[in-house]
Amino acid sequence: MTLFGYRVPMMASLLVWCVVWEIVGRLDLIFLLPPFSDVLVAAVDLVQLPSWQSATITTVRAFAIGMALAIAVGIPLGILMGRVRIADNLLGMWVNIFSSAPLSAIVPVLMILFGFGEKTIVAAVFLFAIWIIVLDTRAGVRHISPSLIEMARSYGASRPALYTKIILWAALPEILAGIRLGLIRGVKGVVIGQLLVAIVGYGALFETFSRNFRMAEFWALTIILFAFALLISELIERAEAKVEYYAGARQ
Repeated sequence: MTLFGYRVPMMASLLVWCVVWEIVGRLDLIFLLPPFSDVLVAAVDLVQLPSWQSATITTVRAFAIGMALAIAVGIPLGILMGRVRIADNLLGMWVNIFSSAPLSAIVPVLMILFGFGEKTIVAAVFLFAIWIIVLDTRAGVRHISPSLIEMARSYGASRPALYTKIILWAALPEILAGIRLGLIRGVKGVVIGQLLVAIVGYGALFETFSRNFRMAEFWALTIILFAFALLISELIERAEAKVEYYAGARQ
């Protein structure tokens, strides 16, 4: 990013917003927005509390299980839709509907099916994450050059070898892109699910902080969640950069 001809780091914009937040908080213009420095102090105190540590374990466990299920189901389903036209015709409409639907409205239904507990959070993460993984995997498989498939067959590749050693690796850039977007949506799923259930994980903490107007802790927990989403997105993006050369092999 350049400003008045000078190169400015991207983090500079974040620092500007932090300064604005601090000023607005110090002027006490908005009751629900404490100074940013108070939020940072609250974050340091928050991570030392046993309640936060227990909520983090619950949240990360539900997120990890939901994402693992979404990846385990989404990638094979996307490959199937990319390779089998009948499967694509049967499932494509439903995948597109769920990928664009307001999934927050389905969480109460999940609460009825799975109860007010961790299973509902896992199901919410799964539903939020899987559809973009399926669509991106399907797109990656569709972009594989037919000559690459024919070459593998001419060398006597079996069907399992064709899928595991050729198709999966050739579609890997799009698969990783889908996983990265799915992880971000999975964070939304775990937050929305816990906010609606409000008795487990971070949802219980958000409920406690908002009900008692402990806004510094509320915003500290929000920043921790944003940092978590940014971290996992950055890790997957780095993995994408390392496998970009696979895309050239499909042409």
